[in-house]
Amino acid sequence: MLISTSCKDGSIGLSKVSGKEVLIDATLKKSDSIEAFVSPYRQRVDEILDSTLAYSPYIISKTDGDLNSSAGNLMADIVFSEANPIFKARTGKEIDFVLLNHGGIRAMISKGNISPRTAYEVMPFENSIVVAELTGASVLKMASFLRDSGRAHPISGLQIILDKKNQIETLKIQGHPLDPSKTYYVATSNYLISGGDQMGFFKDATRVVNTDYLIRNAMIDYFKKVDTIAPTVDDRFIKLQ
Repeated sequence: MLISTSCKDGSIGLSKVSGKEVLIDATLKKSDSIEAFVSPYRQRVDEILDSTLAYSPYIISKTDGDLNSSAGNLMADIVFSEANPIFKARTGKEIDFVLLNHGGIRAMISKGNISPRTAYEVMPFENSIVVAELTGASVLKMASFLRDSGRAHPISGLQIILDKKNQIETLKIQGHPLDPSKTYYVATSNYLISGGDQMGFFKDATRVVNTDYLIRNAMIDYFKKVDTIAPTVDDRFIKLQ
C-alpha cells in the first residue's frame, strides 16, 4: 500500500509504504479469470514449441562416448555451421573450430520428433555464441586442458589424438597441424569466454566478437534445415589403446 500526503506548498510526497508477503506455492488457489486470460497464449506457445522440425532415429546423449559424444558433436557442429556465415559476414574471417562445455548440455534428445522445445530442453540457458581470437600457444593450452579434464567437451573442426600415455600425439585444426605462429578463431559461448567451467585460456583472447546469436536459436535454425538428425561418436577426440 502506498500513502501520499499533500504538503503546505501543494506538492505531494510519499509518507508511507506497506505491504505483505504473498507465498506462491501449491496452496495458492487457481484463479479462473487469470486462467481464461492466459490459456490462449499458453496454447499458442505450446503449439509453436511442439511443432515438428526434424527427426532423430535414436537417442542422442552426452554420455555415449568417453572423449566425444553424439550430443556434444551435434551441438558443436551446429554452432560451427550456423555461426560461421554470421562471423564471416561481419569480419571477412572464417571460424576455425568450436569448443563448448559438456555441462552446458542439459538433456538428451529422445528418439522421435525434434521440436523447438527440444532445443529449450537441451540448452535452457541464454548463452550466445562468441568468437575468440587465440594464439597457437593458447590453443595448445586449450588442448592440454581438454586432455586433463576427463570430460567429453564438445568440439568441431578440431582433432585431438592422445597416445597410450595420455600425451597429445595429434593436434589438428581443419585437418592441418597446429601452427604456433598463427592465430585461430574459436567459436564458444559467452559463459566460457569469461572463464566459466575453468576454461581460463579464453582470457588470453586477443579479440572477441559477439555474434548476438543464441546457441538455442542456432539449434532451432539447424533443425529447420534438416530432415533427420543422426550424429555419432567419431574420431575428433580419441585416445589410442
